[in-house]
Parts: sequence; C-alpha cells; structure tokens
Amino acid sequence: MSKMATNNQPAPSPLLPTIDSPDDLRRLAPEQLPQVCAELRQFLINSLSTNPGHFASSMGAVELTVALHYVFNTPYDRIVWDVGHQAYGHKVLTGRRDNFNQNRKLGGLSGFPNPDESVYDTFAAGHASNSISAALGMAVASKLNHDSPRRNVVAVIGDASISGGLAFEGINNAANTPNNLLIVLNDNDMSIDRNVGSLNSYLAHITTSKTYNNLRYKAYKALRKLKLISDNGKGSIMRFNNSLKSLLSHQQNIFEGLNIRYFGPFDGHDLPTIIRVLNDIRDMEGPRILHLRTVKGKGYEPAEKDPAVWHAPGRFDVSTGNRLEKAPTDNQPIKYQDVFGNTLLELAKNNDNIVAITAAMLSGTSTATMQREMPDRVFDVGISEGHAVTFAGGLAKEGKQPFVAIYSSFLQRAYDHIIHDVALHRQRVTFCIDRAGLVGEDGPTHHGAFDLAYLRTIPNMTVAAPRNEHMLRHLLFTAQAENCGPLAIRYPRGKGRIADWKCEMHTLPIGKGEKLREGKDLAILSIGTIADQVNEAISRAETEGISVAHYDMIFLKPLDEEILSEVADRHLNIITIEDGTVNGGLGSAVAEWLEDNNIKDITLTRLGLPDKFIPQGTPAQLAELCGIDSESIYKAIRSASKPNVQQR
Repeated sequence: MSKMATNNQPAPSPLLPTIDSPDDLRRLAPEQLPQVCAELRQFLINSLSTNPGHFASSMGAVELTVALHYVFNTPYDRIVWDVGHQAYGHKVLTGRRDNFNQNRKLGGLSGFPNPDESVYDTFAAGHASNSISAALGMAVASKLNHDSPRRNVVAVIGDASISGGLAFEGINNAANTPNNLLIVLNDNDMSIDRNVGSLNSYLAHITTSKTYNNLRYKAYKALRKLKLISDNGKGSIMRFNNSLKSLLSHQQNIFEGLNIRYFGPFDGHDLPTIIRVLNDIRDMEGPRILHLRTVKGKGYEPAEKDPAVWHAPGRFDVSTGNRLEKAPTDNQPIKYQDVFGNTLLELAKNNDNIVAITAAMLSGTSTATMQREMPDRVFDVGISEGHAVTFAGGLAKEGKQPFVAIYSSFLQRAYDHIIHDVALHRQRVTFCIDRAGLVGEDGPTHHGAFDLAYLRTIPNMTVAAPRNEHMLRHLLFTAQAENCGPLAIRYPRGKGRIADWKCEMHTLPIGKGEKLREGKDLAILSIGTIADQVNEAISRAETEGISVAHYDMIFLKPLDEEILSEVADRHLNIITIEDGTVNGGLGSAVAEWLEDNNIKDITLTRLGLPDKFIPQGTPAQLAELCGIDSESIYKAIRSASKPNVQQR
C-alpha cells in the first residue's frame, strides 16, 4: 500500500489489522476512518487480484460499509445486504479478515452474506431485491417483541435491485405498516450491465438542494422538540415536506408519495457527511430512505472506467490492471453462453420473428451478441425475471418467437409466470437456461440445481439439455423451426469441449434420445453435458470387462419411452445421471415409468445432486462432493453391474 503521509512524516500505523469486530471500529476517532477506508480498499484490491470475486460493487461501498458499522450497534442493530456483491468490506470488518483468502472456496467463506457463517450476516443474500422485505419483517418483529433498547434495522439495496418487483412490494408495505426501517439506496448507476428503465433515469436526476436539506432538518428538529410530530400528524407533515420539496426542486418524489421520508442524494464517498446524516436520522420514527450516489469500482481506476467488466474480473495484475484470464483462441472451445449468443444471432438473421429477452444479464448470457447488431429486437428488462417471462408471453401471443435467456437459479423467481402466462396458453417461448447445474464458487444461491425438477412438472412444457455445443445449436434451431409450445433448453456455465462448434444445424425430433454406446451388462441414461463424465467412467469400466450401454436422453420431457422399453426388454439394470437435484428430475421420471409399467426386475440407481444445498467450491470439487464425477460414476457402474457380470 502506498504511503499515507508526506513531508518526511512517518506513515500512520495500520488500522485494519486491529479491527476484528465493529466494536473495534467504533473505538476509533472519526478522523481515523478515512485511513480505514483506504486500507480496506487496498486489502480488497490485493486479495481479489489473486482470489477472484465480485470486485467493483464492494469497492464502491467501502465508505458506506464503514459508516454503517460505525454508527449502528451491530450485530444488535441489523444490516440486511441486498444480493451481497457489495458486502466484502462488511465481511472483512466483522471478524473474517484473516480468512478472506478462503472467500468462495470449498470449506471457506461464502461469497455472499450467510447467517450460518456470522451473526453479522442477518439474512441470506444471493438474489436481488429481497432486502427491503426481509428487513421490514425484522423491524416489525422488533416492535412486536418490544426490544429494548430500540433495535435499528437497515436494508442496503442497489439502484438495480430496487427496480425488482419484490423491492416495490416491500416499499409499499413499509409505507403502510408501523416500523422504523431505514432503507439505504446505494446508487452507482450500474447493475452488472448498465441499468435500464425509467426508474434508473428518475433516480439519476433526483435533486435535493443544500438549502432544502438544511430547512427540512431544522423544521424536523423544531417540530420534534415541540412534540408536533406524531402518528396523527404524520400525514400533514409529509404533505408539507412533499410540497416544499416540489417547490424547491420542481419535481415530485416517488418515495415521499408513499409516506416514506427521503434524504438525499448525498455523495456516498463523503464519509463525514454519511456519518453525520446517519446519526441525524438513526433514531427517527417511521420508514426512511437515504439515497447515496457512489462510483462502482471506486479507488481502482481500471474498475471505475469499465465497471461492467470489473463486476467480477477474475485474476488481475494490481499494478497494470491487466486481467489475467486468457481469451479463447480459434482452436479452443468457447463458452456455452457464447455458443448460444452466436447461434441466436445466426438464427435471427434468417427469422424476423425471433426476439431476445434477458434480465440485466446482456453480457452474462451473451444476448449482447445479438443486441449489438439488432438492438431493436433485444430487450433487457432489468432485474425483473417474472416480468421477462410474462413479457415474452405477450410477444409470443402476437406471433413473435421470444428466446428468454436467464440463469437457472434466477428463473426460479418466475415460476408462476412460466405456468400462468406461458405454459397455460402453450405460448411459443424458448427458455435458454444458462448456468444450469453446479456453477462453482458462487455457491448455493447460484447453483442451477432445480430447473429440471421444477420445469418437468408443468403441463405443455418441453424440457431439454444438450450434451455438447453441437446439440445446443440443434436444439436452438429446433426451437425456432418447430412449434412445440414452451421449450426449455438448459446448459452449463463455462467452456464446452468442441473447438469446431459451428456445425450445420438441423431439427431434432421432440422427445427422442440417442444411443451413444452399445452394452450388455448395464444401461446408463444421462441428460446434458454430464455425458462426458459418463463416457470417461464407461471407458474405464470396459477395461475391466464391464459392458455398459449409454443413452443420451436429450429430452427430460417428453421422455423417450422407446429407449426405456428397449432397456426394460433386455432386463438391464439402470443408472440415471443428471447434474440437477436427484429429487424430481430424470431419475424420478424413470422410476415413475418403471412403476407405471409394473417393471419390477430392474434395479434403478439414481445419481444427481443430493437433497441439500451445495456449498461453494470449484466445479470439480463439488461434482466429487455430490457423487457425479467420473470416479463416482465408475464406482456406481461396478456396483450396479456386479449381479449381471457374475451371471456371465
């Protein structure tokens, strides 16, 4: 870290190593806090350059994090972080500094707030927009419990997350329920990709003059001293505030229109001002919103210049800002998301009805590829997955062919919309489900564990998973060529295995699988890219004389019953393998078919993700942990084939 003192004065002693809890932070003098912020930023830069994580958001929230823990009596007072991308500084200040090099690693720290990890992590945060509702519940519970002294509850939400429907539901309830909730809006004018929508434009142009702030503070203090502010008079005071602000700023404020006091916007990097304002409004009665303007990536120039890239940049050189991730070459496989993005553009050039929809993940899903050439046919709806699905249903109703690209774990948020607004009407919507299966270091809130199971139960839904890049292209081609109603195509995070992924595309018969290997001792039924691990395990088993048939089911729904009948007629034991939850997916579908057809002489072994939430770790570590790596599959083959082998 660079020196903090000049003129031959010795640099001050480091402060961050002395802070093992917020109590230590609160013992410091206010004038020492800027040094804490500087050291915290440098700590994050050094740590995240070698152990990657979510970089820019936490850099932009350093002053806010220090101020919150300095003003509020955490953990007695509650801080509820939204999503958690901005909470790395919070982790460092709450006793996890020395373990932060284990962030996002198996057996280490979660990349997101996790109540099982620390008492300072008040609520799980991996998906956007839940902080206000959760914090409101805590604030109301504190009132009902008559907590003494008063327990303050703070929700910290970003400008992108506040556009989500759940956040608005929480705000609406907060305005009509007795509570003392403080909502801190961390507004950096960015989500992962640049924010879109009228709400973001509105937030970016709210103006509150110093004259207005001073007048309102003085009026509030005077009225409170005279005991003129009460529940009965609150409406009149709020209307007065609204009128005064409209007079000075020439615009209405959506939050005050909901009877929620609004303060700001303030510079979110002006630490003394943030602390002063938090102290001023900390003990106020009723819900409040504090609006802070911050810079995503603050304190590291490359991240400030390109915050979208630096949201999660991977490893980088601190001195140069050069990212160390190697770009794919022409003879290397590319990411599945890029196969999707390039293929979708290719199809859209020949089909004017194709449109693409994503929820704040243009780059994350590679819909940006189509957006660059066809911006009028690509729609980024912000963090609003439910709206994305229903919006797609409306487009499909009028003859368009929407391709909705959303991460598996985020699509869960739109389950009712899939059922009610797409499947019920058999709308021609294609769900392109990215990050299916185990995603690695982002952990339990981001694993795509449940899509096979939760989609399989929906009538009219077709569910498929490609085993490689060529099959993904064929499925996408089939989606635009064949009207099979709603179709879900799931594919994993990361790179594929085929360098020459640009194959000639053709339609696939709906509900038909493919035999990949002949075998006489055992049958393995797999779905998706886990076929690679199955192939490795079978090749190893063959060296021991075990003959294994392998079928790629391709479609979970409708299931290829001809394959099942062929296996049943040969009386082969079956292993099903999937990189989704073992409950309700491929294995369950096969078990139900066997039961429905009264087939009793076949042993079924189901491999998949166990009935628990899977922690963070590398994909290879987690596959081994869940028993779906090639070694575990090999052991299952040996176990399931022994009776048949012994009979030969």
